[in-house]
Amino acid sequence: QVQLVESGGGLVQPGGSLRLSCAASGIMVSSYAMAWYRQAPGKQREWVAIISSGDTRNHADSVKGRFTISRDNAKNMVYLQMNSLKPEDTAVYYCNVDVRSRRYWGQGTQVTVSS
Repeated sequence: QVQLVESGGGLVQPGGSLRLSCAASGIMVSSYAMAWYRQAPGKQREWVAIISSGDTRNHADSVKGRFTISRDNAKNMVYLQMNSLKPEDTAVYYCNVDVRSRRYWGQGTQVTVSS
């Protein structure tokens, strides 16, 4: 059974940094494309970043140069390093993986950027 558990969210001032973590069980993160999404209040969930099984990384234009997705295969974890945070980054952040055409999500972690 695939499970994803996010952590690391919190309240941070504009310009600050956070690192989100996603602990996976039931799969080896090295074998799948792992992604981060976010959903702000009143908005649709949007894709933020993805890392392929071959370590190719892509980031949404809105976070490019500020956020970095990475993976630790030994720990079976995926991370999202977020720098230069802006108020518009405020959202619930979700870890995602698609396994055999089924989409899995974690419970999400809240990130609030405010002074």
